[in-house]
Amino acid sequence: MSNEINIASALHRGATVADLIVSAIARFPERPAFANDEATVSYRELGHMISRIAQHFDDLGLRPGDTVAQLGVNRFEVFAVIAAIYLRGLRSVTLHATGSEADHEYVLNDSTADVFIVDEYHRARAEALKPRCPRVRAWLSIGKVPGHVELASAIRDYTPQPLVPTGDSEQVIRLAYTGGTTGRPKGVMLSSRALVTNALLDLSTKDWPTDVRYLCVAPISHGAGSLVIPTLMQGGCVTLLRGFSIDGVIAAINTHGCNVTWMVPTMLYGLLDSGRTGEVDWSRFHSLIYSGAPASPTRIRQALATFGPVLIQSYGQTEAPNDILILGRREHAELADAQLSSAGRPYPQLRVCLLDEHGVEVPDGQRGEVCVRGPLVMSGYFNRPEETAAALAGDWLHTGDVAYKDADGLYYIVDRKKDLIISGGFNVYPKEVEDAICVNPAVAAAAVIGIPDAKWGELVMAYVQLKEGCVLSEEQITAEVRLAKGAVATPKRVELVSALPLTALGKIDKKALRARHWASDARAVN
Repeated sequence: MSNEINIASALHRGATVADLIVSAIARFPERPAFANDEATVSYRELGHMISRIAQHFDDLGLRPGDTVAQLGVNRFEVFAVIAAIYLRGLRSVTLHATGSEADHEYVLNDSTADVFIVDEYHRARAEALKPRCPRVRAWLSIGKVPGHVELASAIRDYTPQPLVPTGDSEQVIRLAYTGGTTGRPKGVMLSSRALVTNALLDLSTKDWPTDVRYLCVAPISHGAGSLVIPTLMQGGCVTLLRGFSIDGVIAAINTHGCNVTWMVPTMLYGLLDSGRTGEVDWSRFHSLIYSGAPASPTRIRQALATFGPVLIQSYGQTEAPNDILILGRREHAELADAQLSSAGRPYPQLRVCLLDEHGVEVPDGQRGEVCVRGPLVMSGYFNRPEETAAALAGDWLHTGDVAYKDADGLYYIVDRKKDLIISGGFNVYPKEVEDAICVNPAVAAAAVIGIPDAKWGELVMAYVQLKEGCVLSEEQITAEVRLAKGAVATPKRVELVSALPLTALGKIDKKALRARHWASDARAVN
């Protein structure tokens, strides 16, 4: 009987991420997997590198469950290391290249990293971290870094072997650390099941061209990297940029024929405002995916007019990677302006509910917390049982986002629960105020926060960035918001800024803005 149970369990373990990568390499050996101005790497060459790295991990004594951390710019070697980690059932931790030294130190120690791999662009950071992270037992480098073993030299003498994945679908193979906007970063435990679901949802639900050429303008170590595996599964090619720039995006599209990309809204706005969009034949471009933060409906309409019907919005979070709600290319082309503020409808295989503070589903049109069930959801937070229990209470992933659903089944993200402003006893949702401000064509971007006030508790304050050469007064801004949203939502203070602060991922950094006003209050780290 026990043998029958074991067999049944094995039959239901499911595919691993490594299975997807190995399958792609076997199917498309001669095609280019990665190509940019620096190098072109075929699927076969990628497979050979993955095998050599995996063998070196074996010789370092790494076993399933051990952790390998990386810090590097966008380069194909970083993906090859990640793939080797998945192949051996290890755990991948990728540090954000623009993260602080303190956060990097914290993540290496919190994740119990056994191996740290750094590239030559971050040698100073590696030298600073080495004496502070005594648990790390092997320090490797991509390129030459003093005190580190160069990875290329370490793997040179290995003969490529067949790629054989280790582990099963429930094995945690990635610790994805949150950005620290709610205090210290938390290690989100992502299993092969979650990451395979992410890849398959991308493949089945997003619109892809026949010949996929993915332009990766954001760090491969984070959200943008999630589209690499779906690209490879279709025999496509990935072009990696080492940072977002208008020049780089336009050159990559024109030189490498890129026809799919992913951006956060601030990148999209920068491209729209550059004056160089006419240098690209957008009729050959297929899909521009945007996510990571809310986008203004006015700017979405501008993007549709500029780029054509190529926009896809995907809403998700680290704990349910990237794919909770989607607004596809067809919806963007067909919906009315008011509906463009929608985050779309749930991906297949997921159940999405809006729950009140008692865990009861709210009726259509009422606001509740976005909660998710399905194979995409994380396994919990690493070594944080209490926070895991809170996030997964009632067998739902509680996202912390507030939304409502209309009669057509479209979900509208109102704001983060933590961003809610309570002014004079009234709830003000910053996103709604930001959308009202961004309707004005002179506005490039806006960020609305609550600031302390003795009378009202919180005042609504707006930081507004204007487009280059445009003029708009604070009085005009407040008058337009009052007309659109009423007196309660109207900012009591408006500050025009030359640029809004951004996080390492290119999102508007409201934590930094709040810290100017709540420096001695816990709200500053919320």
